[in-house]
Amino acid sequence: MSMINYASREINCKLVYYGPGLGGKTTNLEFIYRKVSPDARGKMISLATETERTLFFDFLPVDLGTIRGFKTRFHLYTVPGQVYYNASRKLILKGVDGIVFVADSQIERTEANIESMQNLYDNMAQYGYDLTKLPFVVQYNKRDLPNAALIADLQAALNPGWPLEDSAKQKLTDDPWHAGEHLVFQLDGTWVERAPYFESVGVSGDGVFDTLKAVAKLVLKTLS
Repeated sequence: MSMINYASREINCKLVYYGPGLGGKTTNLEFIYRKVSPDARGKMISLATETERTLFFDFLPVDLGTIRGFKTRFHLYTVPGQVYYNASRKLILKGVDGIVFVADSQIERTEANIESMQNLYDNMAQYGYDLTKLPFVVQYNKRDLPNAALIADLQAALNPGWPLEDSAKQKLTDDPWHAGEHLVFQLDGTWVERAPYFESVGVSGDGVFDTLKAVAKLVLKTLS
């Protein structure tokens, strides 16, 4: 979880980008890194595996405000997408403050997306983390491809929502990013909450910062 550096008056928060292999996690981080001012970012570190890379770097956002006089520094990580690197996935999740699940929108990647989402829930449970109570955002990447699945189908498979037992939150809540949609709603008489979602084209950067800002704001909300 977040760590406070009293000497530099910074709160350090860990964001992890999770998802299937080659879905766009690395592309997200590389785009963010290129766009963040060199004065506000740390060094990007890449750990190469046989088939992909795990990246992490930190940056100090300049437009998200302070928390009780402390600046917020975000450390961004990706996890290996391949199943046989699960030990690394679990290690990177330790101490996480917010998660972005990057799904590959291609229809033929549906099973890989579902497998990776289930793996995320399983790994979080092993640490005693409840994903439904942590800042969590879903990104549907590669929306520019002709074989991209419908958002409704992706939502049904990956982000159907979870039962909401807290009566204080059981009220229709608009999705601030999608007109006419809701984050909290009733389904067959049961109150359900969904994670915010974003569409993206990682290679061009479309939706990349929208996703980052959303999860960062959710993290700051938990700290305030």
